[in-house]
Amino acid sequence: MSVDVGGSKTAKSEPNVVPLCDILLVLLIIFMIVTPMIQKGANVTLPEAKNVASQPDPSQMFTVYVKKTGEVALEDKPVEDLTKLGQMILDKMEEMQRTEKKVLLKADLEAAYGRVVDVMNAIKEAQIEVIGLVTEQQTSTLD
Repeated sequence: MSVDVGGSKTAKSEPNVVPLCDILLVLLIIFMIVTPMIQKGANVTLPEAKNVASQPDPSQMFTVYVKKTGEVALEDKPVEDLTKLGQMILDKMEEMQRTEKKVLLKADLEAAYGRVVDVMNAIKEAQIEVIGLVTEQQTSTLD
């Protein structure tokens, strides 16, 4: 828009949005690259299985992790007392208003079998209906 004041013309007062679009595009690319790298939960090495069933959507279920050191975590929160694990899960389900009592269990390949069974018992004591054991697809076949 030009303004004519006493016969002299002034500069246009329209904003230049090209630099703004460039910045937004760079930010979009950064978020697209960084988002898949963000990992929620504990870091465990899952055992491999030859026949892996289709796994449910983990965002619809809570995940309990058993690390090789024997530590237990619910999502990203460490569980100090295993007897409180079931109540912690039920509290989170109530908080998130979920009616299905289903939990995913991810145990490290080197975790003690007895510790995994103890965690499963703690979950079952809380009247959790389904415990899904998560594995990785086996990449090589052992014949």
